[in-house]
Amino acid sequence: MADVRPFCALRPRDDLAGVVIAPPYDVLSDAQARAFAADRRSFVRVTRGEVDLPEGANSHSEAAYAAARRNLDAFRAEGWLAQDAAPTYYLYGQVMGDHQQVGIIAAASVAEYDDGRIARHELTRPDKEDDRTHHMDVLDAQVGLVFLAYRPTAALTALLAALSAVDPAWEVTTEDEVVHRLWPVPAAQVEPLRDALSELDRLYIADGHHRSAAASRIHAARGDEASAYFLSGLYPADQLQVLAYNRLVRDLNGHTQDAFLAALSAAFEVSPGGDTPAARGEIAMVLGGKWWRLVARPHVRSDDPVEGLDVAILQREVLAPLLGIDDPRRSTRISFMGGIHGPAGLERAVACGGAAVGFHLVPTGLDQLFAVADAGDVMPPKSTWFEPKLREGVAVRSLRSPA
Repeated sequence: MADVRPFCALRPRDDLAGVVIAPPYDVLSDAQARAFAADRRSFVRVTRGEVDLPEGANSHSEAAYAAARRNLDAFRAEGWLAQDAAPTYYLYGQVMGDHQQVGIIAAASVAEYDDGRIARHELTRPDKEDDRTHHMDVLDAQVGLVFLAYRPTAALTALLAALSAVDPAWEVTTEDEVVHRLWPVPAAQVEPLRDALSELDRLYIADGHHRSAAASRIHAARGDEASAYFLSGLYPADQLQVLAYNRLVRDLNGHTQDAFLAALSAAFEVSPGGDTPAARGEIAMVLGGKWWRLVARPHVRSDDPVEGLDVAILQREVLAPLLGIDDPRRSTRISFMGGIHGPAGLERAVACGGAAVGFHLVPTGLDQLFAVADAGDVMPPKSTWFEPKLREGVAVRSLRSPA
């Protein structure tokens, strides 16, 4: 029985949503963040307080956190953000090309995160956890959605369809051509929605492991009702779009191209191929200006939820033994490219000399993510890339009052 609560959101004035909402803090370079912050109403000034400091300023400095807090206070004082008077849920929808999804912005339970009913599938990095914890503490608010997925139910599917069939409070198209819409849930529908949410037996973190861990740490320190919940966006698994999270390696670890191809044949059937893998167990590799098809041999496949993932097979059979990438979290010789850039992004990176080889993977499925989380395991780093991204500033949850 999931404890998912309505809350009084601090959110953009409807006519300003298009200039306030901003991409997630961790997908922007410093230059991109500063470009967004050229409009003083951009929420980047709250998520990335260093944009108000001189270029090159430390994003983890006390000055950066203090600037973020000043900016959040200013957004309220200027009326760019206003707090709703009564607690409710909010439907948040996105349209990206032919893909559409509608989720629920709500307050999820820290206790359920702590005891595993909100399941995780990634390890967190201490430095990023520290950053999000300090940011949340200084702001006294939760400003970024933890992206949660759930197995759809008939009741929730029907409610979301009915509640999103009316005109939204606002609709904006962002610079990446994604349409965003927000529907505050009418008071009469809050309890029916809460009842339907309570029937979910488990929630899964799709993205936002560091934010949820930070919320847990804040509650452990404060122990009050307001910090016992965290800002979340809950989406049905059948609506989510997972793209590949691809790999680029700077060099061949001393191998010639011919020697590397020969070494791959121990674990894969290797042949010239296209730039996109056709099924799980296949990898498309760009090397020497050509695309190659790698099909995992039976002896390297696995029914284990983690070891059977394509990202795990690549790490176990190629990156570690052949290319010397034992720890992809820390190695400077590997980089990761979201599937939104497609195979052309990998091809360009190799062609311009930024990498020696690129690997295009089949996206990790939600069924695989759920299986790993249900088993209490963790995925290799950078296993999933969700699109479209949930924007920041759509809703803020204050820690000054209970959910």
